[in-house]
Amino acid sequence: MKQNVPVQRRNPLWTRDFTIITVGSVISMLGNTLSGFAMNLMVLDYTNSTLLYAVYNILYLVPSALAPILIGPFLDRFSRKKTIYVLDFLTSGLFAVMSLILMTGHFSFAFLAVANFLLGTIGGIYYVAYDSFYPLLVSEGNYQKAYSVSATLETLTVVMVPLSTLIYRTFGIVPLFLVNTATYLTAAIMETRIRAEEHYISTRQEEAGGQKGIRQFTADLTEGLRYLAQEKGLLAIAVYFLFSNLAGGMTGVVTLSYFRSAFADGEYIYTLTWGMSSLARLLIGIVHYNLRLPVKWKYAIALTVYIGLSLLEGTYLFFPVPIMMVMMFVSGLLGMTSYNIRISATQKYVPDEKKGRFNGAFGTLSTVGAIAGEAAAGALSLMISERTVVVLANALCLLAALIWIGGRRKEVKKIYNVET
Repeated sequence: MKQNVPVQRRNPLWTRDFTIITVGSVISMLGNTLSGFAMNLMVLDYTNSTLLYAVYNILYLVPSALAPILIGPFLDRFSRKKTIYVLDFLTSGLFAVMSLILMTGHFSFAFLAVANFLLGTIGGIYYVAYDSFYPLLVSEGNYQKAYSVSATLETLTVVMVPLSTLIYRTFGIVPLFLVNTATYLTAAIMETRIRAEEHYISTRQEEAGGQKGIRQFTADLTEGLRYLAQEKGLLAIAVYFLFSNLAGGMTGVVTLSYFRSAFADGEYIYTLTWGMSSLARLLIGIVHYNLRLPVKWKYAIALTVYIGLSLLEGTYLFFPVPIMMVMMFVSGLLGMTSYNIRISATQKYVPDEKKGRFNGAFGTLSTVGAIAGEAAAGALSLMISERTVVVLANALCLLAALIWIGGRRKEVKKIYNVET
């Protein structure tokens, strides 16, 4: 009788291509984390306005919302690998230009706003290209492990936030932009060395049916939207995460501002509190790498996590700092679990030749939610307290979890309860 061998033993995760994409991503994320948080502090320092801070973030989010759904159809027919490294080269160049402009003393909110808009455009395209290409580098049976590695390493980059604050307060933003120039350039060079073949390109070309140009694009876009509408489980997940990102957008606008107004050295307390969430994500990510979740319980675990996250993140600002830290630690444990279940299940479920369009539509819905949240929070902060905004945001997210994930149990369970 033939003995069954576990899939992960037959298929190693750490192939040459997977190692390159992982190391390259970490390098670019380290630089991006350093400059990103400092840019937020700089905007708050320069404008002293929660509303302008919201406008600044919306200018990043608007192209991030439009780019994914527009670029998704192209990325199902063209090389995602080339798209990734070209965008990293462009980002490196953009940060180099920003550094030079700032060193000459030309500084204004308008300059930062335009730069953020360009970064949002690049980021929106990159998101779809990367999320659609990454699964092609993961060997069969290793999705959960791969996304545990990705999320854990991304969490590790958060340790750069305190360093970012220190460098910004001591030396200003220019050194951080120069670091980003170098990290994105390094990542791009590494990504050119990936050898994986993109077979989906020939598959999609064979399906073209003689259509070209805008007609082909329109047909692809329509087909992608139709696919999402027909897949009730995927649609339910996408709509829930629209509301999840709406809540994230609302809380993101007011939380840092709240800490800065409520505590002396509030940005450091903010960093420490949310650092507990990052620590938890790191620890649970290591656990997920070595421990597979029971297949039959993945849906139930995900729904419980979605509810728990809304309750924790909607109320933690009403507690003393030590209790906040504990609540954020638990939130981090739940958040990493939620991410791992969702990303590994959906990327396995969606065919390679449809990943660009699905990830594009998913990214657009998520970013539209974030934009709506940013705009709502900016307006609401003029009328109600920041903590009340956080409560309202997470109440909406909780309701969405009950309606879209709980109410579509059969369809979502079919996607989540699989071996990844």
